[in-house]
Formats: sequence, C-alpha cells, structure tokens
Amino acid sequence: MKSLLTLIISLLISIIVKSQTTDGYSISGNILDSVTNKPINFATVILKNEKNVQLKSVLTNKEGFFNLDKLANGTFQLLIINVGSQNKKASVVINNSSKNFGNLFLVTSPTQLKGVTISAERPLIKQEIDRITYDLKADPESKVNSVLEMMRKVPMLSVDGDDNIQLQGNSNYKILINGRPSGMMERNPKDILKSMPASSIERIEVITTPPAKYDGEGLSGIINIITFKKLDNGTNGTINVNHRFPVGGPGMGGSFTLKSGKFGMASNFGGNLNSTPLLNNSNTRFTTGINPTNLFQTGVRDSEGKSGYIGTELSFEIDSLNLISAQINYNASDNESFNAQNSLLSNNNAIIQRYELNNNLTGSGNGIDAAINYQLGFKKDKNQLLTFSYRYYDFTNNQFNNVNIINPIAYNLTDYQQFNSGGSKEQTLQVDYTLPIKKLIIEAGAKAIFRDNNSNFEVQSLNQDGNYIIDALRTNIFDNTQNVYGIYNTYQFNLKQWGIKAGLRAEQTAINANFYGANEQFTSNALNFIPSISINRKFKNNTSINFGASSRIQRPGINQLNPFVDRSNPNFETTGNPDLKPMSGNSVEMSFSSFKKLQLNVGLRGMFFKDIIMPRIVTDEITNITRSSYGNNGTATMVGLNVNANYPFSSKLRASLNLTANYGRVSGEVNGTLIETKGLMKRAFGSLTYKPSKTWQATGSVNYNGRNFTLQGSTNAFVTSSLSINKDFLANKLSISLAANNAFNKYRNVINSINGPSFTQESFNQNYQRNFTTSINYRFGKLKEAIKKNKKGINNSDVSSGAAI
Repeated sequence: MKSLLTLIISLLISIIVKSQTTDGYSISGNILDSVTNKPINFATVILKNEKNVQLKSVLTNKEGFFNLDKLANGTFQLLIINVGSQNKKASVVINNSSKNFGNLFLVTSPTQLKGVTISAERPLIKQEIDRITYDLKADPESKVNSVLEMMRKVPMLSVDGDDNIQLQGNSNYKILINGRPSGMMERNPKDILKSMPASSIERIEVITTPPAKYDGEGLSGIINIITFKKLDNGTNGTINVNHRFPVGGPGMGGSFTLKSGKFGMASNFGGNLNSTPLLNNSNTRFTTGINPTNLFQTGVRDSEGKSGYIGTELSFEIDSLNLISAQINYNASDNESFNAQNSLLSNNNAIIQRYELNNNLTGSGNGIDAAINYQLGFKKDKNQLLTFSYRYYDFTNNQFNNVNIINPIAYNLTDYQQFNSGGSKEQTLQVDYTLPIKKLIIEAGAKAIFRDNNSNFEVQSLNQDGNYIIDALRTNIFDNTQNVYGIYNTYQFNLKQWGIKAGLRAEQTAINANFYGANEQFTSNALNFIPSISINRKFKNNTSINFGASSRIQRPGINQLNPFVDRSNPNFETTGNPDLKPMSGNSVEMSFSSFKKLQLNVGLRGMFFKDIIMPRIVTDEITNITRSSYGNNGTATMVGLNVNANYPFSSKLRASLNLTANYGRVSGEVNGTLIETKGLMKRAFGSLTYKPSKTWQATGSVNYNGRNFTLQGSTNAFVTSSLSINKDFLANKLSISLAANNAFNKYRNVINSINGPSFTQESFNQNYQRNFTTSINYRFGKLKEAIKKNKKGINNSDVSSGAAI
C-alpha cells in the first residue's frame, strides 16, 4: 500500500512539472463615464477565453484602473459590467506582449433600475445525483431556530427527545462543514448545533450514496452543512442574538465574509449558556433466576453549562492556476451537574441493600483542527485540478465525578472519585486529481490518516483516615492507534438527461491498542473494497428519478473503545470495548423528485449490516450490577420510506410535510443468548407558514417521533410543537422573532426499556420541554466578486459516533 501511494504521488508530481509554464503578459485599461469623463470605481471586468469560459475577474480601483496579469498567449473576450451602465465587450489578442486599452468609456443605461423584486419562491428542496439539499435561506424559521431544530425539517433526518440526530433511523453517519471534517462536529456535535443559529447556514446536504472520494465509513451517509455560499468582493455577515427561557439561556452566533482582491475569508462563530432546573429520574430493574431481586432507584438532577465555537476559512489566489486555502476551527465546552439518588435492592420484600448517593460531575473539553490545501489548475481546462492537502486535529474531554454515599445498609463501598481524561490526535495527508474529458469526469486520489486515541482513567477511594487513595484495580492508561491508507477512483458521465457517477475505494486499516496498567496489547489489520454507484434520470416538468447503491464501513470511535468504567451509579456500570472491530453494510436506494408547484421527494431505501456495534447489557446475579458495554453484536436489516412535500396553497400560505417510516430487524448474541428485535420506527414533521405581508410571517409545526429500538430495548414515542412569529425591518436586513416551543407540554418523559438474559429494566428521565425563545438577526455588508475555494480537500468521514437502528 505504501509503495502504491508513492507511485501515485510521483506520477502526480510529474504532471505538475510538465504543466507549469509562466507567461507574464497582462491586459489593463481605465474605465470612464462617457458623459462626465470621470473614472468608474468598482466596475467588474471579466476575462473569458474563446470557449466563453471565465478565466479571471477584477474590480476597478478609485481611478477606474484595472489590470489582469499573468496571462498566456491567446484570444480573449473582455466584458465590463457596471450598475447603471450598458455592458461593454471587447476582443483582445495576446501575442508575446501585454495589451493596454487606455480609456474605455461606458454609456449610461437608458433605463435605471430602482430595485429588483423576486416574486418566485426559492425551492426548499433540491435533488442531485447523489444527495438531497434543504435550503435554509428559503425557510423563514431559520431566523429563529438553531441548526439542530431545523434538522427536523430536512428529508431523511430526525431528532429524538435527547437531541440525537438520526439519518434514516440510523446514528452511524458523518457531519461535515463545507464538505470538510470539523473538530466542532467530531467532539460534541449536539451541543454545537444547539448553539449554532440557522441564520448563519446556507443549506444542509444529505448524501446517502457518498461517492468513492469520501472515506468508506458512515453507514447511513453524510450530513454536509454549508455555512456560506460563493460570495463576492466586499464584506458580508450575519449576527444573531437569542435567549431561551425558562430553560436554556442566552446565546449568540453569526457569520462574516470578506473578499478583497485575491484574498478571501469566511468565518462562523457562536456560543451559548444553558441551565436546566431539578428534574426527576428513576431506574427499575427486575432479575429472575435462583435469587430474583427488585431494584428501585429514584432521584433528581440539574445541570448547567456553556459552549462556544469559531471556524474560519481562508483563501489566496496566487494566479488563475494556483490557489492556496486553509481552515481552522476551535470549540470548547464546560458543564456541571448534580444528581441525588435513593437506591433500594430487595428480595421477597426483604432489604438486600440500601443507600443514598450524591454525585457531583464536572466536565470540560476542547477541540482544534487546522488544514491547508494547495490547488493547481491547468491552462487547457480550468476543471482539470490537482490538490494536495494536510490536516491536523486534536481534541480532549475531561470528566470528574465526586460520589458521596449516605446512610448505607449492607453496602460496603466508601465515597470515591473517578477521573477520566480522553482524547484523540490525528494527522491526514491527501492528494486528489480531477481530469475532465468532454462529458466524462475522472477523479482519483490517495490518502493516509494517522490517528492516536488515548484515555487516562483513575479511581480514588476514601480510606479510614479520610484520605482518597488510588484504586489500582480500577486505574489504567489506554492507547489506541489507527492508521488508514486509502486510494479511490471515480467516473462521472453526463449525457442529455442522464447522469451516472460510479467509483471504487480501497482502504487498509492497521489498529494497535495498549493497556499499560494491565500489560495487554491488541493488533488488527483489515483491507476493505468499497464500491458505489449513483444514477440520475431527468424528465420534463422538473421531475427526476435517482438510483444509488453503495458499500460502507464504520470504525469504532474513542467513546466506544475507551475501557474506562463509569461507576457514578454503583448498580449500573458502563464502559467501552477496545476489542471492537469495524462494522460493514450495503445499501440500495431509489427516489423520485418533482419540483413543480408541489415540491415532492419520495425515497425508498434498503440497508443491510453485519458486525453491528451496539450496546451489550448484562446483569451479574452475584453482585447485582448491570454492566453495559459495546460489542459487534450481530446483523440488521432495515427498509425505509421517506416522503417530503412542500405545497403553496397561495402566495401567503404554505405547508410542508416530512414523513419517515423504517422497518428494522436486528439479531445478535448477548451473554450466550440469541436475541432478535424487530419493529416499525416512524417519524413525522408538519408545518404551516402564513405570510400576510412581505415583512410578517408566522409558522406553526408539530413533530412526532415514534418508538426507536436497539437489540435489547426501545425508547417511547413523543410529540413536540412550535409556534414562531417573525418581523423583518430595514429591507429584510433586521429580523425580530419570537417562538413558543411545546407550550402545551412542560415535560417530556423519556422511558427506555431494556430486556436481557434473566432481567428487565426501565429507566425514566424527565426532560424540560416547554421554552420560549426571542431572537434578533441582522445582516450587513455587500459582496461583488466570488471567493475562490479549492474544490478538493480532506474528508475524514470514517469514525462512528454511536449505533442504533
């Protein structure tokens, strides 16, 4: 594999050497008003080749001067555009010398435009060959909601009562920002998306058949969040300030874009404070066997925290063929919680064990990632590209529990403290090459990821002298390295109404794990071939049919591998499993789209998985402790239907509907017992928007999440609702919004039922559901020339965040 990577890189470097020649010719001139003879600043000058392909564009300075440099010999077309003037065209031939036009005069347009009114509605949904896109800018609720709340409206996405995102009923996916991985989405995506205002986002793409250029992991697909569109010279930005009460808290966020000549910058940022009052929770467990027991636990908990993020993309256009871009993202969070609990374990109405527990938890974490990309273009075709990329990523999570035992009966453990510091470091090297040949686009590339996961966990128990001492049996250092080497090749062909994209990716994974305290070591190597194909057929009247098939894999993440044992509840222990191996799956899907007055998208999908990473829960009859870990438990099959519809009853009233139904079957072995679970999982979201005028709008919505299940259990269904009112000011630059969420239900009761060998268990958690939100959103600035971005970059879509079907 390493020799193959070396060969590919050598071939690509030879292409650079052969293709790079520098011609230093230029085209310049001065743009003047034909009546006043005064210079015109900020006029747009566009240079095109003989095939009418745009090569360069610049703005005139305050003296009306423009200069297009570093040009090769050839015949070109010059187009000059200025608001209020007639466009001007000129032909120019470069033959071993530069060209200066001198003064060029623009004639005032006979009809002055006072303003432009767009009467057509922007479509909310767009279907492409391998993805479906939801346009947040076309949805006014984006001015008051967070990105997480808006995801309930996106086709194939759903959000459960614990704010966990699912893609077609599955939680194995990857979230990208602008097509690239971001530390914000890899460490703590749920909290970041809660604090990210939807007004700073352009659109959300759901890629269910990722092409081979993406890493092979992410069984369900990829969620790609686009934070800004291609923007122009000048500055542009949004600021959003909001407050959610009586739970939640204040928050703010926004975006800023700058384009000045060859330099471009785009940033998004945000943060919030949140707090939750005391809420009730309970656990009930019944065991069978020789000595059946009943466990009852009741408690209360509260929490508060804060989180923030900032991300920036930079670009510098050296010339028309050479582009350097970079990204840097940072996020951090802190949280505190308190949990008081009473626990009673009995047998035939006799007390076996009893205690009261107070648990104070503090946690913190931060993540940073940075990348740099060099993109090389070719003179014969601007779409022929060679890109070199490097990315560094680092995150840490720290957790501290201080557990106090009060009034124990037949319970011999003393007060204890547990620490866990875990994190991951990652370096990625990648090279991509794109070669267009008429209607065929060929892509190829190679990639190497060097990932180091680590965990340092420690337990200290209170001794008779009142001091905390280290418990050596429950203390260890864990280190896990994953080296992934991949190559890919894709082909995209467009012919009239047909579009086809197919490819193959090969990935080799080398894993090495060490337990320093236990002196244990684990190694694993695997080679995977990952094919994919997408077909799109367009018809008249804006309708199309899509077909896709792909194979995917999913490597376990640090939270699933980490052997740290969380004993914050002494009767329930949770831990990771460092022996996990990747799971794999195949999917086949077909969808129909129609974008007429009724915007409709209907999709069918079948998914087939093996070696699924799912929680494995067993109860020890001797210690009466329930232990939860992860395992490659078995296989699963799921067939799903997704329907998304948007319909305008009139220019003032619009309705939208998002329906998902998945029938799943999962089977596996737990503690020597074969378990099979099957059932129908349903999601529904509906909204009605009324716009009585250009500046007023009201939206009401209802969201239904049906029962969700895993191998050993299920979660109950729930309903949420929302009503929002929005008012625009200052030509739609300023928006003030009010929202009432779940006004009719103060709490949501989350009930998780679990069945295992010789036990049944039910946990109850009360979540505060009712809240009211105020939001102020302001847009500022004006942009005039598009920011250049490299078309290729690193996409590490290969790590699992959890598993459920």
